Amino acid sequence: MNTTTLSVLVEDKPGVLTRVAGLFARRGFNIDSLAVGTTEVPGLSRMTIVVDSETQSLEQVTKQLNKLVHVLKIVELDGDGGSVERELALIKVAADGSNRGEIMDVVQVFRASVVDVDSDALTLEATGSADKIEAIIRLLSPYGIRELVRSGRIGLGRGARSVSEGRALRLERSA
Repeated sequence: MNTTTLSVLVEDKPGVLTRVAGLFARRGFNIDSLAVGTTEVPGLSRMTIVVDSETQSLEQVTKQLNKLVHVLKIVELDGDGGSVERELALIKVAADGSNRGEIMDVVQVFRASVVDVDSDALTLEATGSADKIEAIIRLLSPYGIRELVRSGRIGLGRGARSVSEGRALRLERSA
């Protein structure tokens, strides 16, 4: 599967998420992951959208996204060293006295954290690439995963490259 990660800077207004997601749906794109949060600039949010893509069709969607009033900037994050991308997972694993040590070994190898302990379960927090999250899930599955939640991918360009440069900052200063 060929995925593309888009970092979309938008005004923090009601309905923007619906319009952006609707545009992808109308074009027949399935969004693999979508994360939205505030930025360093008040009044702006960043959407990180991961889609299964073909270059030609994605180009058309990007052009239509740029036409939306509240969309300020779109940057395609390349996973080949040009960006830092991470995902967060919370994993609740069945853990009793007989297997707790083995599970803790997996936690240490992946530099994960134990965030909750119960008599028969451990809740773990793992961050990293999607491949790393898949690997820890695969290793913990034999112990019995009771619950799992993943944040979806988020990312930033490396170095001085910034999505919030230019027009967005000028917009914020004039407000």
